[in-house]
Amino acid sequence: MALSFGLAGCGTSGAEAPEEEQRVVPDVDLVSDGRLLTCTHLPYDPFQFEQDGEVVGFDVDIVDLIADELDVEQAIVDMPFEGIQTGVALDAGECDIAAAAMTITDERSEVIDFAYPYFNAAQALLVERASPVRGLDGLHGQRLAVQEGTTGAAFAEQYNADNGEPIELLYYPNLSALTQSLRSEESDGVLSDNGPLHEFAQVYRDTEVTAEFDTGEQYGLAVRQGNTELLDVVNRVLEEARADGRYEEIHLKWFGVTPNQW
Repeated sequence: MALSFGLAGCGTSGAEAPEEEQRVVPDVDLVSDGRLLTCTHLPYDPFQFEQDGEVVGFDVDIVDLIADELDVEQAIVDMPFEGIQTGVALDAGECDIAAAAMTITDERSEVIDFAYPYFNAAQALLVERASPVRGLDGLHGQRLAVQEGTTGAAFAEQYNADNGEPIELLYYPNLSALTQSLRSEESDGVLSDNGPLHEFAQVYRDTEVTAEFDTGEQYGLAVRQGNTELLDVVNRVLEEARADGRYEEIHLKWFGVTPNQW
């Protein structure tokens, strides 16, 4: 904050500096005073994961913008994804906001209130680089790993229903278990959101993403149903961050490109 000083002339008094503009902090009731509790499900690189004993990631930086607006610190609450998407954790007061790379769906919108979409996503197929599989049709008679309770699992289930159940679906509780199933040869492929799978393939060069499926998905931050005070703040911060470039900076930090470069 730049301070303005008045210069005093002989026989005159210096101009008084205007009072500092007082910051107005939104009046929002939080579960824990001085903290914005965020429900998430670890790990989900690069959206939220542990690094050097600290939880970091794209989602974490986005929610930090909201915590800053509320003049509080963000605190991460790691829990199973099911408790997040069903609204149970928010209703029970375990957290104020959910940030778990969670796709906005009609079903979830019946139990939680989503803010404006903040990220576009698609489903993707990850296989070993030596595999001849290029798409789901190449996995007929083989095993496909999906995460339980996710839109990826729903997409795979619908594919199976439409094609005579040709793929054996293996269900896992989190992304780490999914990718480990491929590397340990428990599965022949992994179906999940494209961002984390591309991130994994960049680290483990013996794997690759061979197909993406445009499912029109968008991620949303969520609050307890009826918590309009916090929801209004979240929406305003997201709009302002897009307008002033902060969103673009965070996107570049975690994905190496800005949104308009995808």
